[in-house]
Parts: sequence; structure tokens; C-alpha cells
Amino acid sequence: MSTRVLVLGAGFGGLELATTLSEALGDDVDVTLIDKNDAFVFGYSKLDVMFGRTAPEAVRLRYRDIAKPGVQFLQQTVTAIDPEARRVTTDGCVYDAEFLIVALGADYDLDATPGLAEGGNEFYSVEGAERLREVLPTFSQGRAIVGVCGAPFKCPPAPSEAALLLHDYLSERGIRDDCKISFVIPFDVPIPPSPDTSRALLEAFADRDIEFLSGHRVSSLDPERSVAVLDDGTKLPYDLFLGVPKHRAPEVVVASGMTEDGYVPVSSRTLETRFPGVYALGDVATVGVPKAGVFSERQAGVVATALISKLRSGGESGEYDGTGSCYIEFGAGRVGRVDVDFFSGPKPTGTFQEPSRELVAEKRHFGSSRSARWFGH
Repeated sequence: MSTRVLVLGAGFGGLELATTLSEALGDDVDVTLIDKNDAFVFGYSKLDVMFGRTAPEAVRLRYRDIAKPGVQFLQQTVTAIDPEARRVTTDGCVYDAEFLIVALGADYDLDATPGLAEGGNEFYSVEGAERLREVLPTFSQGRAIVGVCGAPFKCPPAPSEAALLLHDYLSERGIRDDCKISFVIPFDVPIPPSPDTSRALLEAFADRDIEFLSGHRVSSLDPERSVAVLDDGTKLPYDLFLGVPKHRAPEVVVASGMTEDGYVPVSSRTLETRFPGVYALGDVATVGVPKAGVFSERQAGVVATALISKLRSGGESGEYDGTGSCYIEFGAGRVGRVDVDFFSGPKPTGTFQEPSRELVAEKRHFGSSRSARWFGH
């Protein structure tokens, strides 16, 4: 009888885990991959949709296209998790497994920032990006604020990218001089682990007359007066607000009793939780690295290696090394890259690759290679 592996969440982590297990074990493993959505969307594609650079349907990779030995995808919503019994209840069925992997990501808590749902626009969800695709053409003058409402948040470079791409978008429409762009972030610099990357972004902001307001988060919005209030009480009038909502673990994960301080604590090297046979990876877990797909993907490889080792009664079982590379849109048709290492030294480090058109092609290959690996096209 095949070993039952239950994977909750079909993002970077869940897709890579299911793929690796299928490649190594085929029909000797029974992987059930569950996600409430019908399609996967790369995080960076949301910016492409938002600024009208591509159609929403063009970035959706349908889960129904997954055809891998030993892997079954189910579009269902997880309603309860019992980590001790390794039992999961969905809106469709109840599942038991020898190994349970929680990779449900982080949800957006708009209610944590009063006024955000009524007076702002978030661009971190697919739905938010699609709404902004309609809203942005109606903005032609005044102040636009790109505001982060809490940390940690997914894909740390994304708000910087949004500000730079907004500059390009307004410039292309010939209205940039009629608009002011302000960027509010809780960090002192855009990318804390990499001084070189932060320096390059700050120079890009300065060149484009983008106001950088560091060390603060947006704590509330006053929709009636169109004012953003920062955590120190500073009030910023706005005509367009692009928000990064506060993140939190999905409610079903919190209700399971697995979380501490909002997320699931795991061994940073093995991704094991305190429950035997239960792993957590990616944005839902406290690992010690940023919440970004490239880190989830690498963590999935570690968990897959561990499971393959257990199922084959021995063999190598690797450790997560805390490294990853993030592409950064600098606008003007150029992309940079930061290669970060969170575990090998006394503090995190980041190596910056200057923006270039070559990295545009590399980023495109990054996406197409994952699409081919996970979905076969």
C-alpha cells in the first residue's frame, strides 16, 4: 500500500514538494495536494496584471493540468487540521496521512488596518491586482502612496517594485509631473539584508523623485478625508493608496493549535514541527527567512529529501541552508537580482546583481522553467 502524504497548499512549496516526491517515488507514494484555488499565479505576475502588462487569464496556471504519477490534486477548502492525528477535514472529505505538510501560506488581514478595505487598494492578491487594473487608469493627478501596513510581509522587494513601476506607468501616460509618489515601509532601508540592493533602490527612488518614508507602517486610513495615518500619528493625504496588508497565518492553522506568535514554529533546518510526521514550510512557518516563493521552494526540497529517505529506509537527509535569489523590477525594462544567505554567517547577507536586460530574460526563464516542471507546459 502506498504511503499517504497530505500536502496542504499548492503554492511554490506544495507544488515543488509534490513534483519531487512524484519524480523520486512515482506510484509508490500517494500524494494528495489540496488548495482552495483552481490556479497558481506567480507573485510577480500580479504587478504585470495590475499595470496592464498582461491579461489576468494569461498568468493563471490551472491545477487541473497537473498530471504526475502518485499525485492527486483536489480543489477543496481546509476547514480543520488535527496535527496529532495527522487528520485534515475539508469542505469535501476527511483525510488521514502518514505525513502531513502544511504549506497554506499567509492570508491578508485587511481588518487589522482600519479603513484599508474601504479607502485603499491592496495589490498583493490576484483579485486586488485585477481591481487596480481598472482603478489605475482613473488616477491622473495628486499623491499616490505605496504603503506597507505590517511586517513580515511576502516578497520584501515587491512594494519597491510597485513604486518604480508606478513611476513608469504614469510617465508613459504623460502625467508623472502631475503626480507625487510616496513609499512607506517599516524598515529603515528597502532590503535590510543587502546594503548594496538597498542603496541601488534608494538611488532609483531619488532619480525618479519617489519619496521614501522609512521606519513606519500605515496604521489606518481615513477614507472620508483620504488620509493615511502612520504608526507615529503622521497624516499623509492621498488620492490613490496602494497597500500591502498585514499578513497572518490562515485561521484554520491558528485554530489547529500549531502556531506561536501567529505562525507555525519549525526547525529551521528540517522544517519539522513539534508534531511527529508533520512539517510546515513557506509563508505559514517561522523559519528565519523572508516570506517568498523561492525560499518555500527550497524548503520543499529539504522536506522531500527527508520523506524520500524515510520511505526508502535510509539515505541522505539534507538540511535547509536559508539561501535564495529574488528578482527586482527596477523599471525602464530592467531587472536586478539579490542573492541572500540567512544561515551561514553571524547575520544575513545579500549580494546584489545590477539591473540589466539579461536579468529580464533570466527572470522569464525562472518562471517558464517552474511552469514546465510543475504543470508540464
